[in-house]
Amino acid sequence: MTQENIKKLEAELWDAADDLRANSKLTAAEYKDPLLGLVLLRFAQNRYEDAKTEIDKNLPINPRTGQKREAKKEDYTGAGAILLPEKAKYDYLANLPESEPIAQAINNAMKLIEAEYPELEGILPKSYQEFDDKLLRDLVRVFNKDAVKQAKGDVFGRIYEFFLMKFSMQGAGAQEGGEFFTPPSLVDLIVNFIQPNHGIVHDPACGSGGMFVQTAHFIKNHENKSVNEAITVYGTELKSNNTRLAKMNLAIHGIEGKIIESNSFYTNPHELTGKCDFVMANPPFNVDKIDVKNKFLTEDERLPFGPPLTGKGTISNGNYLWMQYFHSYLNNTGRAGFVMASSATDSGNADKRIRQQLIETGDVECIVAISNNFFYTRSLPCHVWFFNKGKSKENKDKVLMIDARNTFRKVSTTVNDFSEDQLEGLTAIMNAFRNDNLTLSGAEESLKQNKWLNEHFPNNTYQDVEGLCKIATLADIKEQDYSLTPGRYVGVKIDIDMDFDYKGRMQEIHKELAELNTEANALMQQIQSMKL
Repeated sequence: MTQENIKKLEAELWDAADDLRANSKLTAAEYKDPLLGLVLLRFAQNRYEDAKTEIDKNLPINPRTGQKREAKKEDYTGAGAILLPEKAKYDYLANLPESEPIAQAINNAMKLIEAEYPELEGILPKSYQEFDDKLLRDLVRVFNKDAVKQAKGDVFGRIYEFFLMKFSMQGAGAQEGGEFFTPPSLVDLIVNFIQPNHGIVHDPACGSGGMFVQTAHFIKNHENKSVNEAITVYGTELKSNNTRLAKMNLAIHGIEGKIIESNSFYTNPHELTGKCDFVMANPPFNVDKIDVKNKFLTEDERLPFGPPLTGKGTISNGNYLWMQYFHSYLNNTGRAGFVMASSATDSGNADKRIRQQLIETGDVECIVAISNNFFYTRSLPCHVWFFNKGKSKENKDKVLMIDARNTFRKVSTTVNDFSEDQLEGLTAIMNAFRNDNLTLSGAEESLKQNKWLNEHFPNNTYQDVEGLCKIATLADIKEQDYSLTPGRYVGVKIDIDMDFDYKGRMQEIHKELAELNTEANALMQQIQSMKL
């Protein structure tokens, strides 16, 4: 199936499913989990049928009976599939007689799968009784089209991610305490910059698991290994619903991993301090009401610079707790990339002290300022930070500053993202800095054709570009009082259009202002002359 066909299928399925919801009494949040559960069931049967064909070919023949033995659960697990009980198959549900309750049948299908696979226990949705019978049957039919029946694993992964994005755009996670989905552009930026292609990958605020999924795509595109051969993933998530989404997301993408529902402020459930090759996260920003008296927090080995206490002995927000966690999880060559509130690059008091200490480790590698409207449910700008404990000696006292606030593609009036050229170009800047090789395109043909890159670096060589990027030294950062806001370093590019008649336009503006003042005065006189 081509990329265009996949995009068309995604849109068709979403439109059909969303139209059904629009004609029901269900909110997006109430609809989300059951709908994603049906996507998982459909995928499970497709994967089962593919695996069954391969397993049947390779089953050994019993020399005494001359017959192949029966396929076992372990055979399907080894093939990355689920051995489905008959009543858990999507075909069984799609062909269920009208006289039998469809909601009960789907709930039972979920229970049967959980009974066979304890790691999924309590994860699959079982609230289909909340749906109108006709709505549910129509929804089952949406995912029973021939194109969906023939779809393979990667296609289902794309559909699942697409649906998560759409639900996020509708604000379906707002009542659960924030974002469950990090926009693809920001995930891509983090993955492209840190290149997580081996070892232990950890996300201590994993939401629906999007960082792990994009890592799997990266490995597929760059390594001659399967994702489960290349990496081991660990996630921690506070919200129960998000934990379920993440586990389903990993299952649908065939990623083996351990997701634990826990609060990262008061626990370190995977005990990965100093062990991670890569850390990626989009943690909740500016979390307040953190319990400073919590025994675990007061003794936490992940806080080498101490908690960011105010003069009153409280923690005003958790931003510099998160940053210390990310830094502490890394091994001696580990890399981290994470989204953070814009205020964190400049915040004062204890935050500034900890930021200075982080800078002095030499492990802060890059800060990228992001425009507003990249998130679907909040419009504020943010920064993406990068740590690298394996920085070269030459770069140890340098930080790459990128101000990408003017680098975006407008998707709609409320949503921005990066174009492929922009994302590829930003990645090329990072690679040039990290590899101490200022040639940007190298042998990659796509980079030579990159219009955004050629526009900013016409000589195909990295150089500081006013308004976009600068390699800041430790001396530069000290001079800026340990601020890490890229705009302080890259400056502002002012484009003056020499063909524009500025003087003439100013005269027009003055004339318009005079006319408006005259109208305002006339209106004021009318109001004052009115008798009450």
